[in-house]
Amino acid sequence: MALAEAGPARVVRSGQKDELYRSGLRSGAGAALHGLAGAKKWLEWRREIELLSDVAYFVLTTLSGYQTLGEEYVNIVQVDSTKKRVPSFLRRAIFISLHTVVPYCLEKGLLHLEHELQLEADGARTLQSNAALGLSSRTLIRNWIQRQVRELTEQQKKTLLQIVYVLKQSFPLLHRLHLAVFYIHGTFYHLSKRIAGIRYLRFGGLQEDQSIRSSYKFLGIISLFHLLLTIGVQMYSFKQKQRAKQEWKLHRSLAPQKNMTKEKATGRHSRCTLCLEERRHTTATPCGHLFCWECITEWCNTRTECPLCREKFHPQKLIYLRHYQM
Repeated sequence: MALAEAGPARVVRSGQKDELYRSGLRSGAGAALHGLAGAKKWLEWRREIELLSDVAYFVLTTLSGYQTLGEEYVNIVQVDSTKKRVPSFLRRAIFISLHTVVPYCLEKGLLHLEHELQLEADGARTLQSNAALGLSSRTLIRNWIQRQVRELTEQQKKTLLQIVYVLKQSFPLLHRLHLAVFYIHGTFYHLSKRIAGIRYLRFGGLQEDQSIRSSYKFLGIISLFHLLLTIGVQMYSFKQKQRAKQEWKLHRSLAPQKNMTKEKATGRHSRCTLCLEERRHTTATPCGHLFCWECITEWCNTRTECPLCREKFHPQKLIYLRHYQM
């Protein structure tokens, strides 16, 4: 039987079909847990059940040496980089780990790390956040992160929180970049398969029309330009924010005594609830609460909500009260 390299259309249909079956398996496992243990346990272990369902699907198919249901649907088989042999057991195990376990660990690790770092500035919400995020005190990852965070200085915690924010923003961009590259070259639909070196060959069926490949290449180029535009906008926004922060620091260093004198003259000793100092360059959130300009803008770098009432808002909605005297 003649084998040829699988085109992007077959690979995409295979991935979509696998995702459909995996979704059904996750849904069934979640429904079983919900029926046996109740809604509380289901909410607490929902992400772990999804992970186990995905691992079970790939262990019973790919790791066992069989086609997945999606691969069988479009008549494609996995091969290694030589295109002459099926992937080794180790290569398939690496793919499954990168495709299921590693994303779960990264997601949980960053979630726990961000949570622990934010507790320093928001300790009153500990119990509420644990319930909302499904964070269990018995989690080994969280316990290890707690010990590491306690050893950091305040400046290190602040820097690490910014790094976590950048990483969370970077992962979706990396996925979009990889998808655009796949559309252009037609191989490695999943990043995990690219790392593991697993390709596809097709057997049977009609040869894929060349116009389909051209359409995917055009889609990849459009996706790449859109990604570059998105990165450019984010970088411009970041630079504008850094520039505003530097101008604010310069302005604050030039007129601290003047502002203190004005506040004392009016008999007002309002304190910012973030820095617990006399409020300077008062800034209002859309919900009406007042903070220092620097304090609330730094807060918005990681969370877009009011520190007091938790109302969501965009940082662009902040109002700097230039001549506020009350």
